Amino acid sequence: MEPYRHPLSPRYLEVDRQGVVFNAWYLAYFDDAMTAFLAARGLPYTDLIAGGYDVMLVRTELDWSGGLGYGDTAHVEVDVAAVGRTSFTLTFDVVRDGVSLCRGRTVYVLVTAQGNEKTPIPDRIRALLSPA
Repeated sequence: MEPYRHPLSPRYLEVDRQGVVFNAWYLAYFDDAMTAFLAARGLPYTDLIAGGYDVMLVRTELDWSGGLGYGDTAHVEVDVAAVGRTSFTLTFDVVRDGVSLCRGRTVYVLVTAQGNEKTPIPDRIRALLSPA
């Protein structure tokens, strides 16, 4: 299955004095792309919460190789790297004109919406995270 592609166009406030997106914004881009990815797979975030679940980031890493500027047109490619008993790992790749600028890898744990307690991934959510 092809990675999910989420559109991205940096806003003026996200660009630092060096003329590129400030590094912390990449985590916000990944979070936005994660929720869009889940929705594209049939699980809008509101439905996840309504079903009694939420996700919590437990580990993330970034490898930056080039900058985005204000108004650049790019996208974030999202793919599933692994699905465990209570966690799943997504990969992210910020791409502009076919060139990868920032790659990320984030581990999320499924938790209860009330209480944030780690919980096993139910089969229906596991199926949405698996390749078709």
